[in-house]
Amino acid sequence: MDAIRRFLDGDLFWSFRRSPLTVVAALVTLLCIVAAVFAGPLAPHNPFDLKTLNLLDAFTPPAWTERGNPAYFLGTDDQGRDVLSAIMYGSRVSLLVGLCAVVLSMVVGIALGLVSGYVGGKVDAFIMRVADVQLSFPAILIALLIDGVARAVLPKDSHDVVAVYVLVLAIAASGWVQYARTVRGSTLVERGKEYVQAARVIGRHPVAIMFSHVLPNVMGPVLVLATLHIGTAIITEATLSFLGVGVPPTQPSLGTLIRIGNDFLFSGEWWITVFPGAWLVIMVLAMNLLGDWLRDALNPKLR
Repeated sequence: MDAIRRFLDGDLFWSFRRSPLTVVAALVTLLCIVAAVFAGPLAPHNPFDLKTLNLLDAFTPPAWTERGNPAYFLGTDDQGRDVLSAIMYGSRVSLLVGLCAVVLSMVVGIALGLVSGYVGGKVDAFIMRVADVQLSFPAILIALLIDGVARAVLPKDSHDVVAVYVLVLAIAASGWVQYARTVRGSTLVERGKEYVQAARVIGRHPVAIMFSHVLPNVMGPVLVLATLHIGTAIITEATLSFLGVGVPPTQPSLGTLIRIGNDFLFSGEWWITVFPGAWLVIMVLAMNLLGDWLRDALNPKLR
């Protein structure tokens, strides 16, 4: 309770309350997370239960239109699946892949950044040159390359089973560089300070110094970067799924739903792709607004 009270009385929560746009972004983000996590009990239908689908309900427009059905508030797709329920279930996959990819890229990037900044020398030069080479390629191209290699190496019958893991690995491999460069820059500043010198004098192991002393003092920029990276990871996952190299059709994400609806966009069934696309934009925009606020709130020069 004391920790909660200190947080509520702190500068961070005060800054949060003073920004109505940030409060709205937080509520939208919370709504998206709740809708995704509790899609099972909250969704009006289970769009991936074949026993409940009826092809006669295919291409039903939204409920407020002339031919709409109140049972399908946002209409149905070409298989008769409820678009609103499909968005809620698809958000679960997109958020899961995005969060896991960010966590994995954070772990790899922080570890390499700490080693690069603290050890220096040839180790620093090698890690940073690898990072420079990777920055010369678009993130989506790296993700496509890793996904293609995994599909070529793994047996075909295991593609659907490991698709989510490969997708997380592909997105994480394209995002660790930002964390490594950020942590390296902060570590170069911290390693010359008195508390690090004192830890060396008393004989603490370099690994203990990096993770026990330096890491807590460089986490501020990393948290801001992670908040912004979640939206980027979700967009990357949606792009890969839209291109048909993401999650399998049995676990459709928002990108898959947009791709399916895109086939019928010019035939008049606009709702199949517009609503998943709008949900994706709103969710990523809310997360980016939270990231912008967190960056400003943790910057003492802007207080």
